[in-house]
Amino acid sequence: MSVEALPVMNHPRVAIVGIHIESSTFSPQPATADDFEVTRGNALLARYPWLDETWSQPVRWLPVLHARALPGGVLVRETYEQWKAEIVEGLQSLTDEEPLDGLFFDIHGAMSVTGLEDAEGDLVEAVRSVIGPEPLVGASMDLHGNVSEVLFENLDLLTCYRMAPHEDALESRRRAMTQLAGRLLAGRGKPTKVLVHIPILLPGEMTSTRIEPARRLYARIPYLEAQPGILDAAFWIGFAWADQPRCQAAVVVTGDGDPDNLRDVALAWANEIWAARDEFEFVAPVDSMAGCLTWAEDARRPTFISDSGDNPGAGGADDVTVALASLLAWEPTMSGRLQTICASLHDAASAQRAADLGEGGIGEFTVGGVIDPREPGPQTLTARVQALVEDPDGGLSAALRVLRDGKESGLVVVVTSRRKQYSDAESYARLRLDPAGADVVVVKIGYLEPDLFEMAADWKMALTPGGVDQDLVRLGHSRIRRPMVPFDRDVESVRLTAIVRT
Repeated sequence: MSVEALPVMNHPRVAIVGIHIESSTFSPQPATADDFEVTRGNALLARYPWLDETWSQPVRWLPVLHARALPGGVLVRETYEQWKAEIVEGLQSLTDEEPLDGLFFDIHGAMSVTGLEDAEGDLVEAVRSVIGPEPLVGASMDLHGNVSEVLFENLDLLTCYRMAPHEDALESRRRAMTQLAGRLLAGRGKPTKVLVHIPILLPGEMTSTRIEPARRLYARIPYLEAQPGILDAAFWIGFAWADQPRCQAAVVVTGDGDPDNLRDVALAWANEIWAARDEFEFVAPVDSMAGCLTWAEDARRPTFISDSGDNPGAGGADDVTVALASLLAWEPTMSGRLQTICASLHDAASAQRAADLGEGGIGEFTVGGVIDPREPGPQTLTARVQALVEDPDGGLSAALRVLRDGKESGLVVVVTSRRKQYSDAESYARLRLDPAGADVVVVKIGYLEPDLFEMAADWKMALTPGGVDQDLVRLGHSRIRRPMVPFDRDVESVRLTAIVRT
């Protein structure tokens, strides 16, 4: 296919907008404006450190609004509508000055908003209602996002992360902006794009690129992109902890080659992914919380246990007490024989109680089980305040050394005034905790992020309950498209189809 050439642009005008959150519809805690960092103007441009590179300098990047939050629950509608209105008004102001040439849509892809089936689809339609159909719109997304038909139709250039854990998030945003700028500066028109949905919906902990089959499926990308006429090949695993029709895996191939060839490439890759559906397995050995603690008694040190069902990094409420209750009854740590860190529980009242007592103070605490009150509910303990800190993400935070019969146990419990995932060494160091020197670390996380992965001598994932339960069937999805793996096993007759847009 020949690509329609447009006039070469010396200084294309490209707006930047986005709302970035991963939302569990099974989490009882709504996301509000207080959970977000909102940037505008130069503060938003600082999100992209490559804008002073040679390829970017001719572009007039026009920041409007970007809001970003730790994964959480469903975003309240009022907040979303306020930000959407600000984005629309900002874009209208820009287009009143002069038509836009492009827009960078900086999103996660798994945002949920009260009353909306497809939040990113709603937002991109609002964007198009202002800027019109002509400007090139590019997006960078998390591979745990969802590509709905509406989102696909309104975007011209789509790409996503290629690593889980997401060590390439910055690289993905840079790639998306490079593609957008390069195409505008070269005067190239809209590319051909192909979407193939795949009826697979799996948690990220079963699709990590550290292990097969995800490792080889993502390793196909350089080969696919080396083929003539292909600009970008992207594979979204989808977001498993939302109950919406758009939640499923997807492949998108973008390029300037023959549309039939792009369709064939996309379908072949999607069918390769589909054929591997029974190969996906957890990135670490899994067990119940009780089973993990029994195993941990003789595991190598430091031993890490993922309290996976309440992971705030995927949208969990961060106060389910299944793991804490188990630790308070676990003799090896309560006796002081094993030094154990439990990180963390979102409990502003306990954090404030610790601050009132001050470092070294001893008192009674009732921890967790308020936001997500499922069994076993709030846990009562006596503890000495071992450390206090104002954490940039977790707010007022405390390390509580649990006491038993007036003596120090081996258990330290971290409480925070805001939800926080303890995924990096620096977070522990602020509280003068050394996870590498501990015997056992129980952390509300799924797969271990790089710092913890490098520390861990042994690791298991506890299949605990919560808003991001790894047992998807137990969660009770009712609105996803069917058939869908793993909810339906007898799906041999599924035939994948492609949507092609030129």
